Amino acid sequence: MRKIKKTIDDFKAKIISLSKYRWLRGVVIGTLVLGIALFAKNAIENNTYDSYKILNEIPEEDTAASKYVELGGNFLKYSGNDAILLDETGKTLWTQKLDMETPAVDVHDSIAVIYAKRGSKMVVLGKDGKIGEFNTDKPILKAKVTAKGMVAAVLEDGESTWINYYSVTGEQIMASKTSVDSPGYPIDIAISPSGMLLMVTYFQVEGGTTKSYVAFYNFGNAGQNQMDNMVSDYTYSGILVPQVEFLNDSLMVAFRDDGFTLYEGQQIPKEVKTIQIDEEIISTFHNEKYIGMVFRSDEKDKQYKLVLYDNKGRLKFEENFDAEYSTIKISNETILMYNEGQICIMSSKGVMKFNGSIEERTILNIFKMDMNRYQLVTNRGIKTIKLT
Repeated sequence: MRKIKKTIDDFKAKIISLSKYRWLRGVVIGTLVLGIALFAKNAIENNTYDSYKILNEIPEEDTAASKYVELGGNFLKYSGNDAILLDETGKTLWTQKLDMETPAVDVHDSIAVIYAKRGSKMVVLGKDGKIGEFNTDKPILKAKVTAKGMVAAVLEDGESTWINYYSVTGEQIMASKTSVDSPGYPIDIAISPSGMLLMVTYFQVEGGTTKSYVAFYNFGNAGQNQMDNMVSDYTYSGILVPQVEFLNDSLMVAFRDDGFTLYEGQQIPKEVKTIQIDEEIISTFHNEKYIGMVFRSDEKDKQYKLVLYDNKGRLKFEENFDAEYSTIKISNETILMYNEGQICIMSSKGVMKFNGSIEERTILNIFKMDMNRYQLVTNRGIKTIKLT
């Protein structure tokens, strides 16, 4: 009996020892796989390329008459006639009639609003098609959409303007009349992804002095007892603030003519950091993780300087470059610059991955697909390229 018990105890010990070994082996293998994956990712991010090859091409007769934006991983093609959602192969997922003379768009992830600029029609679209449509009682100057489909808009009314906030079906949540005297002329608006906060930058003239006035409106409990739902505001004398954006629900940025200011707070936003720049700002761009600006450089053969910060205002890199561009944007970890015939691709670490000409056709837009593939919208169609 003792012998059997000893045998069982030895067997249990071997099982425990083997289990420990397997667990340790799993940890080692997992660590190696993770290390190899990180090494490969880092190597790809630091690779540079001098050519490309076309993987796929979708001919489009009316590409030049339409505009394209990314919508939830697909491509929204729109013109005054209609909006069409295409997948990356060019397959039509749905079509929505618009009938607008001058359509403009704002997108948040998989939700878009297409509106008639200086018209009255708004159409809210999602990944499955139309989710709302309504008309405003005054001409629309600008509109922004939330992740839930609510829309904030600046409306024109003679010498005055209105800032209105609508549900996805057009129900008016807020209407605030503005003038140059009080609180100023609205230059730009931004709405939080949840729809809780509205951010507005106004231009003011007082006693011959120009000012920018940045205000935050809360549509939740914090703003219920406040005048016009305003919960915080900041005045900047002699400074122009032409652009405001939400990086996420609790982090905002105001682009100024001398840099940018960050604000933080999901209920009552507070100013947390200002980065001041001495040079003239040529371009700005951002996403939820980064804030970037372009200036003139002092180098003759590299006339531009790109500066990238993280969303806390910490400098990531400064890099001079020589590419002429008309559009700049950031997609995940990649900065994309292009004009009609040239593309410049830079990583978020400042590595110039590609800087060259696309000879075949005029470039209208570019979208990043994965590590090394990009989709180009040209005046003759859509093509998928791979850097080589």
